[in-house]
Amino acid sequence: MGRLVPGRRALTGLCWLSLLPVLGLLAARLVGLEYGPLVQLLAFTPYLLPGALLPLGLAVAARRWWTASAAAVAVLVLVVLVAPRALPDRQPAASGPPLRVLTANLLAGAGEPATLVALVRTERVDVLATQEFTPESEATLDRLGLAELLPHRQVNPEVGTTGSALYSRHPLRDAGIRRNGGGFSQAYATVQPPGGPAVLVESVHPMAPASLAWLADWRADLRAQPPATVDGPLRILAGDFNATADHAPLRDLLDTGYADAADRVGAGLVGTWGPYDGDLIPPVTIDHVLVDRRIAVVRVAVLRLPGSDHRPVLADLILPAT
Repeated sequence: MGRLVPGRRALTGLCWLSLLPVLGLLAARLVGLEYGPLVQLLAFTPYLLPGALLPLGLAVAARRWWTASAAAVAVLVLVVLVAPRALPDRQPAASGPPLRVLTANLLAGAGEPATLVALVRTERVDVLATQEFTPESEATLDRLGLAELLPHRQVNPEVGTTGSALYSRHPLRDAGIRRNGGGFSQAYATVQPPGGPAVLVESVHPMAPASLAWLADWRADLRAQPPATVDGPLRILAGDFNATADHAPLRDLLDTGYADAADRVGAGLVGTWGPYDGDLIPPVTIDHVLVDRRIAVVRVAVLRLPGSDHRPVLADLILPAT
């Protein structure tokens, strides 16, 4: 009487089979199990939410209440983890000058320079951080007028993917270049907006977790990023972090006193890397502008840069008063 007939057993198995991958990756996300291919898979955590709704609907339709309960819990947990990135957050009462920051990964110089200069001009960018910045990029951007728009710079052009640059409308001081253990360089400087506080800005580019052999460098590079100084100078980290909010090292960095500008305005789920150079990869959010929590965020826009596999991120900020 209580035994399942083969057809019903198969339906029950199908319900669980569709749910188990969701539960497995969700468990890895919750406990921070970031080893091997899981590091890459965790970048796609937001996609688990629609993935969990499918077995939930199937289990409810089939009246498999244990499976439905497990799926409902997964959906609830995912909503708690993911939904805040799509909801505007409270802003600090900043009343200083505005600062517009743009970050762009140029894909070893393949990003279209004319488009980048046009973005700087039309969006009235104050600070530009670029990654994968090459000697050809520097020469072409200068020829197209970037030097007139952003006359102050700290740059490290290198052939390939390891170069970095920081351009500014305002004077720079204490500028330099540091090299991550994974090989990428990061330009940094203190920007001095008129009538406002000085801001330490760095063009961020840790190692990508694209290979199992690179995971140690990926973790070390993210741990080496400068922490926020909650009672000291303002800091902004802008660039290709090769990590999403579902990676523990990035969350640890945020916990030092940064806020993700996109999350602040409800744009934290907009993809910045993936299919933009033709690869069939679902978009994920690995390019960020992290701001000191004393800085207010007015707007964040994810823009287009033909030729690059990344999309530039523009953050319109208000600094605290001096």
